[in-house]
Amino acid sequence: MSSTDESVVILDFGAQYTQLIARRVRECGVYCEIEPYTRSVEAIEALAPRGIVLSGGPSSVYASGAPSIDPDLFAAGIPILGICYGHQLMARTLGGDVAASAEREYGPAAIEILEPDDLLQDARSGDQCWMSHGDTVRTPPAGFRVLARTRTTPVAAMGDTARKLYGVQFHPEVAHTTFGKDVLRRFVIDVCGCRGLWSPGSFVDEAIPEIRRTVGDAGVICGVSGGVDSCAVAELVHRAIGDRLTCVFVDHGLLRRGEKEQVERDFAQAFGIRLISVDARDRFLDKLSGVVEPEAKRKVIGEEFVRVFEECAHSVTGAQYLAQGTLYPDVIESGTATAATIKSHHNVGGLPEKMGLKVLEPLRFLFKDEVRGVAIALGLPDHIVWRHPFPGPGLAIRITGAVTEELLETLRRADAIFIEELKAHNLYRDTWQAFAALAPGTRTVGVMGDARTYSHPVILRAVTSEDGMTADWARLPYDFLQTVASRIANEVPGVNRVVYDISSKPPATIEWE
Repeated sequence: MSSTDESVVILDFGAQYTQLIARRVRECGVYCEIEPYTRSVEAIEALAPRGIVLSGGPSSVYASGAPSIDPDLFAAGIPILGICYGHQLMARTLGGDVAASAEREYGPAAIEILEPDDLLQDARSGDQCWMSHGDTVRTPPAGFRVLARTRTTPVAAMGDTARKLYGVQFHPEVAHTTFGKDVLRRFVIDVCGCRGLWSPGSFVDEAIPEIRRTVGDAGVICGVSGGVDSCAVAELVHRAIGDRLTCVFVDHGLLRRGEKEQVERDFAQAFGIRLISVDARDRFLDKLSGVVEPEAKRKVIGEEFVRVFEECAHSVTGAQYLAQGTLYPDVIESGTATAATIKSHHNVGGLPEKMGLKVLEPLRFLFKDEVRGVAIALGLPDHIVWRHPFPGPGLAIRITGAVTEELLETLRRADAIFIEELKAHNLYRDTWQAFAALAPGTRTVGVMGDARTYSHPVILRAVTSEDGMTADWARLPYDFLQTVASRIANEVPGVNRVVYDISSKPPATIEWE
């Protein structure tokens, strides 16, 4: 049996972090995919899921035009778990009563277990759950029992065991719900009957023949950056089609110091794959001349990347596909049918409408930590597996405003010092991503050599994260930060101040643009 033969479908009702549910389900060893709530019952049944999860969302179920669902889905014989909005929608659709809460509930709440039932066997009264709602289920539908409540929520969990329909008002997908992972595991394993067969290794076993079926006899161009995403794609495609793969590394002039040489060396040592290296620095910088707005930068860079790949394809016999290391967070942040656009990623929202190559994205529904698991299963070396993420638009989105070669060189020198010191102090692996940024629109007064200076500040950014969708600023030692700041101020011309970004995501994003 394939690990994806026992899958779960998550119907998205507009929650920005629906993918957290997917992460938790996959941590249970069960493959899942996210689909819009507008999918028909027939389309969902065609996917043959073992279970369905209804996500949260920002609407009120009783509001005009609120997202709804075909009632026939609840009669399809597929186990269903509703979370927050999905819980309320299930209740209202099946005849329960949903109304505005007299007292809204945001943040931690102590749960009172009334009936442990299938889902709540691992929870105890007094355990913390995480709430975020202004509406509440006052009365569950016929056939449902109230399984749990909180001080202000009379139906914090409900269940119809006979029909395998469940709803929870709290968010089991967030770490703040102390028993949340147990709830999801009970649902997908005990209620849905999944065996937990999915893993990065099983993904590799299934992705390779799928790539082979998709590509057929065609050739593939794969853009590589030296990071784990693109290298994992390159290795997967190479195992699928062999020498019909040609990898392309594009130097767009927005790379870090020594990166071109490092990528070419590392790639050559790790893979036996043909690599074309393209010097496109002048054309990218020309296209970016005077471009200030971040979305415009990303789209300019995304389109130019594709044009370079298309030109390379002319020299590769039979090339019809462009393989990319697109991940699920790229897709989410670039906007979906039910989630807002945060920023267009160059390989998703930044792609031009007309392309001469078909796009191949084997990792499109994986998170970064899952991709690292895939890379380990593929046997990629540690220095590639654990390399910090580096965005396709490169340093262009770490310089606010217009990009110039002078600003790029200033940033390269500062960034190189930061990364060098992180590695020297054994802090590199303790951070998810770390880099320097530059805000040339801001200048600060300083004093150097008894003279007044009026120069750029450098911003240091380092975060910890699991998947890049949420992140916290890294608590780097003060002495370490002092060492980095002193080196940058002394060694990088035009810089007289160094600051450390302590913003989390949200409200900030990891990158500056």
